[in-house]
Amino acid sequence: MGASGSCVKKNQERLRASDADVGSELGRARGQRNMEEFKVQTAKHPVPNSSPMRPHGDQPKDHAAKRLSSASNGTSDGGAGAKTPVEITALEESFRRFAIHGDTRATGRDLNGKNWSKLCKDCGVIDGKSITLTDVDIVFSKVKNKSARTITYSQFKEALAELARKRFKDKSSEDAAREVYSMIEGKSPIISGVTRAVASPTVSRLTDTSKFTGSHKERFDETGRGKGKAGRVEVVDTSGYVSGYKHAGSYEKKVSKPPRD
Repeated sequence: MGASGSCVKKNQERLRASDADVGSELGRARGQRNMEEFKVQTAKHPVPNSSPMRPHGDQPKDHAAKRLSSASNGTSDGGAGAKTPVEITALEESFRRFAIHGDTRATGRDLNGKNWSKLCKDCGVIDGKSITLTDVDIVFSKVKNKSARTITYSQFKEALAELARKRFKDKSSEDAAREVYSMIEGKSPIISGVTRAVASPTVSRLTDTSKFTGSHKERFDETGRGKGKAGRVEVVDTSGYVSGYKHAGSYEKKVSKPPRD
């Protein structure tokens, strides 16, 4: 009796285990069926402004990638739309000022040969003795890329180092470069003033109204001021007096006098 009872108990335990396995399988199948139905409904009726869900573990990775990207671009993640610009040295600021001079489409990242020569001239790098305009052009062609027409900021510093060694021969390379940097830092392009007209005897003679003759003389008064339409159109005298008569209006004065007692 004891052996048969133990067999019955073992059979019951096997049945319970099999029922549990069957229930778990049914639960998984039901969950898969519900997920498939949810995907179908979502495809038919998408929710506006919705983004696909990502695993929770991917969000910290994305945030770290964003921080690395902002750091490489010279900005910091300081809130929505907040950016901290990279500090620009005085030398680079002068480089950008000359780079955009005379060109509205320039970005300030490249410097052309014309503005490079102007920079060296306006900042006093060219002294006419140890450094001339020809030396500046030669150095520019030396540091720029083969097919390029402009130089970058790093190439600009390389060109200044070349000129510094030529300008300050009695100093070391570092001291000479610092001397040239100090000559350029904080400087801006010099804009030439308006050219003044030089008075010439020929122009003065042609614009002197006191020497005009004929019909041209009638267009100006004694002070040289134009008469306007009266100097261009002949005005007809309808007063009734002949031209040159000096006593015009005297008759009306005589008639209007009161009689004497």
